[in-house]
Amino acid sequence: MKSTHTLRKGFLILIGLLLSTALWAHGGAKGTDTDQCKFELEKDHWIHYTAYQPNAFPAEEFCANIPRDKEALILVFDYQDQKYKDNTVEFEVTKEPEGTRVFFLEGAKHKKGTVELKLPNGVPEPGNYLIHITLIPDQGERKDVHMGFKAGTGKGASNSQLFIYLLVGLTGLFVLYSYYTPFRSLVDKIIGKVKE
Repeated sequence: MKSTHTLRKGFLILIGLLLSTALWAHGGAKGTDTDQCKFELEKDHWIHYTAYQPNAFPAEEFCANIPRDKEALILVFDYQDQKYKDNTVEFEVTKEPEGTRVFFLEGAKHKKGTVELKLPNGVPEPGNYLIHITLIPDQGERKDVHMGFKAGTGKGASNSQLFIYLLVGLTGLFVLYSYYTPFRSLVDKIIGKVKE
């Protein structure tokens, strides 16, 4: 009986730790960065990218996998460095590996620090695409960076979502085992047979 009580306490502590918001914080531990949705235009100078399909998934954000092709698509770029507000920046989206241009925004200075690329019909077909961001300084050479994404892959649950579903399911089974005697008897009987 004492070992069951200890097991319950340990399991509840583990669940508490796993669901702690500090462990699930965006960006990882201090000194690390796990944000896959950004471009490094120059060393230590970044632009953050988020994709939306507002008609199909109004409350969802995407990055490397866009669920649908031929669906309204908004690509939003936020300058994380003030210096880019005074630089001319050009945006282009191409279908790969062909390199066919799907969208182009001529170079301009974006004083707000946020740029929205609106593709009302989305991308034309499922497949791989490349976002080109080109920094066109007043002096010096152009800098071009790329970030790929896949479109038309459908919307699936992410690994973290699947983990949380599994965790909630296991928690439910544990609570059922702890407080519903017939279920506990059934599980104990099965475990007893396995041990034999």
